[in-house]
Amino acid sequence: MFGLFKKNPTKALRKQLAQIQEKSMNAQRNGDIRLHSELSAQADALWKEIQRLENEAP
Repeated sequence: MFGLFKKNPTKALRKQLAQIQEKSMNAQRNGDIRLHSELSAQADALWKEIQRLENEAP
């Protein structure tokens, strides 16, 4: 019953992931492959963190 008001811990992380992925896409379109690869690595690490948090939740 009290879980109704509990915040979703992955909601903010998913929003941050979407922003990083968009920046990565724009970097790739502009030809900045180095920035694209750095942002892709950040997005991958963030995605793994989201998956870990979702697997912990009952």
